[in-house]
Amino acid sequence: MADPPVTPQESSRSSSATGKVQTINSFGMGRLLGKNAIVTGAAGGIGLETCILFAKEGANVLMADISKPALDKASSKLKQLVPSAHKVEIQVCDVSKEADVKALVDHLDTWGGVDIMFNNAGIMHADDADAIDTPEKIWDLTQAINVKGVWFGCKHAVISLRKHNKIRGSIINTASVVALVGSATPQLAYTASKGAVLAMTRELAIVHAREGFRFNALCPAPLNTPLLQDWLGDDQPKRYRREIHFPSGRFGEAIEQAQAVLFLASDESSFVNGQDFVVDGGMTKAYVTPEGPPLAAPKNNALLSEQVDAIRGTGI
Repeated sequence: MADPPVTPQESSRSSSATGKVQTINSFGMGRLLGKNAIVTGAAGGIGLETCILFAKEGANVLMADISKPALDKASSKLKQLVPSAHKVEIQVCDVSKEADVKALVDHLDTWGGVDIMFNNAGIMHADDADAIDTPEKIWDLTQAINVKGVWFGCKHAVISLRKHNKIRGSIINTASVVALVGSATPQLAYTASKGAVLAMTRELAIVHAREGFRFNALCPAPLNTPLLQDWLGDDQPKRYRREIHFPSGRFGEAIEQAQAVLFLASDESSFVNGQDFVVDGGMTKAYVTPEGPPLAAPKNNALLSEQVDAIRGTGI
């Protein structure tokens, strides 16, 4: 006769005695338990924060990026923060090349096929400007990565879902609020590419709705990244011109986007499909914003040093 399952209370007493840390995964409680996920652009920012949350919530994660050293560093950080992760692997992928994307998705055949595809890889080139000054090669490069790369990811995710007879799947594509509002500081190729992602995501959501495959577009506001902070530097008027549009008085953080992706990837969002999922702190809804000090921002998991999958403060 099999032993009865261990209750959380019994586990708590046992873990207290042994010093073992209990996790979401050790109890099989994860929101993505048993799901196979691919994340492109996984070496940093939104991609890495999403991979951390996916692994914490029970998913098997394939991290993809164009840089092997960056992937090695990111996967090591994930495993440090989520030692209970079930399966985490990496694969170099240039999303502008269909053969690379196909190989990426095919890698999950031995896992049982893809359940979640987060097409997050993209570029915003420094030479991207307005209609007059944007070089054609920068336009073409931006569309190849930001639009074709998303198309290839969606295409091969659908092929995999069908191949493995999945009755549900979630594909999330990273767009941007710049596809929804205009800016007097243009990056035209980037803006056009993100508008294309919105339209493509909407169309695919309707085409594949009766198969149970959901498509949603994440629309982040500008985020507090090292790249942005280096670009703003000590130029206070330049910084203020952007911060003033946020009702909270601050830029967003990658972890706040990743939490939204986690929701869209989970079955909790089963009736969310074809949406421009805006995570912008109210920026696109604001006219005159409040005065006063900015609100405090959450800390990104990638900046932490202790594991994030431990169950704390619950008696477990």
